[in-house]
Amino acid sequence: MQTETKIDFAVGGQAVIEGVMMRSPNFYTIAVRNEAGELKTKQAEFKSILDKFPVLKIPLLRGMVHLVESMTIGIRSLNYSNSVFVGEDEKKEEKGFVKVVFLILGVIYTIGSLGFTLFLMKVLPLWIADQAAHTWSFVEDHYIVYNLIDGFTKISLFLGYILLISLVKDIRRVFQYHGAEHKSIWAYEKGLELTVENARKQTRFHPRCGTSFIFIVILMSVLIYTLFPSPDAFWAKLAIRIAVIPLIAGLSYELLKASAKWQNNMVMRLFVLPGLFFQKLTTKEPDDKQLEVALLALKESLAVEKTLAPA
Repeated sequence: MQTETKIDFAVGGQAVIEGVMMRSPNFYTIAVRNEAGELKTKQAEFKSILDKFPVLKIPLLRGMVHLVESMTIGIRSLNYSNSVFVGEDEKKEEKGFVKVVFLILGVIYTIGSLGFTLFLMKVLPLWIADQAAHTWSFVEDHYIVYNLIDGFTKISLFLGYILLISLVKDIRRVFQYHGAEHKSIWAYEKGLELTVENARKQTRFHPRCGTSFIFIVILMSVLIYTLFPSPDAFWAKLAIRIAVIPLIAGLSYELLKASAKWQNNMVMRLFVLPGLFFQKLTTKEPDDKQLEVALLALKESLAVEKTLAPA
């Protein structure tokens, strides 16, 4: 059955703890099921800086802006879902000093997480490639091989990390909510009525997924690093790779958008295939209750956008 209220714009989302965040152009909604089985929602307006400064909409640059904004909304959504899950949303507001302490701890945690990610996805793969170059002259003489080793190491570490955390029960449930997010978005994009029955029939794999974005980033990094000179010093190589992160992120964002737009093109299908394979690990089949949560978040975001649509 076709829905008569579909609005023609892209939506996106993110799985959180026992819930899903869905984002429309101007709003995002977080729906979470607490331990008592009750559905809790939070909705917030979010105006992109791209609307305030149109110059930032130029290709490549807009991708970096979008990435930062998505991370901001993602962190807020995770914080809310965690508060609902542990029951803190029902408590009274904490005193100022306690809030400051938690804010500082949150900043330390964020910095630590970014540092660990930088080490795992930049420092360690580069070091392994450097050791390979010192061991085999063929690697040292062919910079593309050097960068392929770097990229293969990143993929291996990423897969290992996903497989490791998937052993945790709570993470497996997050992966199920990830699948519910994708199924709900597919139902919307196909113009179907947003019901559990319709969402259940959809695939849990989506070409615009952040998992596919990570794969594209790794692929683009191999190509872009090869275009830059290769200094002898390890730390000089690392500095170059960190400096070009915005370029890689921007280019990867454009390719991700193109892959979604031209998803029926044979070349694009082959291009997104590895990313869809990764989603076999980062998404799991959701149950109906999880689909209900994802659909609620999507419906509430769409309902607000509909009030803004021209008559």
